[in-house]
Amino acid sequence: MTSYLFDDRAIHWNRFGEFEPPFYFHIQHLDRQSRIADVLFKLPAHGQIVLHRHRALNHTFVVQGEHRLYETDGSLREIRPAGSYTVSPASERPHREGGGDEDVIIAFSIRPDADDVLYELLDDAGQPLGLVTFPMLAELYQAQLAAVPG
Repeated sequence: MTSYLFDDRAIHWNRFGEFEPPFYFHIQHLDRQSRIADVLFKLPAHGQIVLHRHRALNHTFVVQGEHRLYETDGSLREIRPAGSYTVSPASERPHREGGGDEDVIIAFSIRPDADDVLYELLDDAGQPLGLVTFPMLAELYQAQLAAVPG
């Protein structure tokens, strides 16, 4: 079987905060009326991003690579190969995410409830660092539109 890689060179990637290892996002579309945000995330190969909780419904499609989910202790919870589609409700269970042998690119369709919270970011001890909200994502989307012509 022939293997293909997704060519992401035309995507304007934005770094998410100053976290190490770094990871990136690109907001494809944000519908304020329907309250849906479609976002691409690019997570590092052999890396684990910041500990977090999903506080909104997430539909995900793995575009490239393996989407790996890790427990708070760093142990591997699940591997989602390219082509996988998953619907994940909000959860109090924190985790980290990353790529397998290559950077993973995942399409997220995020659907918050009335409180507008998408993600809760946590430090390594599980203490809150901050929230990612739908209005915050809307501001990032406007900044992205202004920065990228067309």
